[in-house]
Amino acid sequence: MRAAAIFLCLFCAGCGEEGLPPLPVMHASASFPKLGLANVIVVDAVDRLALTDAALVAPDGAATPASDIDVRQQPSMGSQSLLGTGAYSGEVFAPGTAPTTITGSPTFLGGAPQARSHLLAAISTASIPVPDPVAYERDWRAYRIRLSFGRPPGEVEQREIAAPPPPGPGG
Repeated sequence: MRAAAIFLCLFCAGCGEEGLPPLPVMHASASFPKLGLANVIVVDAVDRLALTDAALVAPDGAATPASDIDVRQQPSMGSQSLLGTGAYSGEVFAPGTAPTTITGSPTFLGGAPQARSHLLAAISTASIPVPDPVAYERDWRAYRIRLSFGRPPGEVEQREIAAPPPPGPGG
């Protein structure tokens, strides 16, 4: 419940006479994860559109597609507060009012207060194998990662991000 209240406060703080706040700026990052598969780049993205394609583009233009893309559309978070048995059990607090005592059991109240928050974006992860690790380590600054978001006939966006430094002493 506390997380939902904080989310609601932050959301409403962004609202003004202009209406709802703008969507957050797209975020995408690429890395060689520690304890991950050797020579596999992992791309993490948060965007209003789902990641549908990712590829490692070599300096000569050759593209290596992602071997796996995982997308979570509008993930949600829930919270639940149970009525306690302590000093304030059976009392309801509302802003600007004094505590009100409730008689009866929690089942009389229809259960515990609950909240669910949805992120209006997609969280995506892609795994891209590095085809030639030696060439990549030698010239990694010239590599790029091409990302595609969305599916036709709807909106489609393509972006490029920098390739990550190779793992180990070369990066």
